[in-house]
Amino acid sequence: MLEKEFQYFLSNQSIFFQKYPGKFIVIRGEKVEGVYDTEMEAFMESSKKFEGGTFLIQQCLSGSDSYTQTFHSRAIFV
Repeated sequence: MLEKEFQYFLSNQSIFFQKYPGKFIVIRGEKVEGVYDTEMEAFMESSKKFEGGTFLIQQCLSGSDSYTQTFHSRAIFV
């Protein structure tokens, strides 16, 4: 789900970063449908136009920081 959109982002990440540094873009298929200052704004506006699960919201940062998340836990695994 949304693999096509994510691959499109990865293939064009450097272009998007130059054009929209720090912004949140909405991608459907292989098309940028909107550019927003916040993730919430991108979600709210896109939800009015498109069905949930049919668009990708991605922040335009350089490197893998824009699509990598790190989670920390105090759980100990033995």
